[in-house]
Amino acid sequence: MKTFMSRAGLVGLLLSASMLATAATPAPKGAEVFIVSPEDGATVAQTFTVKFGVKEIALAPAGDVTKNTGHHHLLIDVDKLPAADAPIPMDANHMHFGKAQTQAEIKLAPGKHTLQLELGDKGHMPFDPPIVSKKITVTVE
Repeated sequence: MKTFMSRAGLVGLLLSASMLATAATPAPKGAEVFIVSPEDGATVAQTFTVKFGVKEIALAPAGDVTKNTGHHHLLIDVDKLPAADAPIPMDANHMHFGKAQTQAEIKLAPGKHTLQLELGDKGHMPFDPPIVSKKITVTVE
């Protein structure tokens, strides 16, 4: 009986820890993220710089546990925000800036593209509620 109770207690602790590990980080009150440049509707070269801005939240590298901090993720041509209960994907449409970068040089194919920022917490998870910028459209020459 003692062994069963010990195992049950251990399982309970592990489940609690895993639930806490995936719990969304609360968004700081008033936190905002925005694209400084280019402007919405701009025409840009195939390689161009995107500058990121934040308000009421500080930037910190991924893995940094400092409260009220996050880092940028640039969403390119993404129609639907990443799932709230999983890390933001890392692929051609979801660029990670886990060193707390404030700008990036990106290269896109000619045509119209959408850009949007989403802040991630220490583990690349979206905040609750998500901290996202207005989506802008650029035309790449």
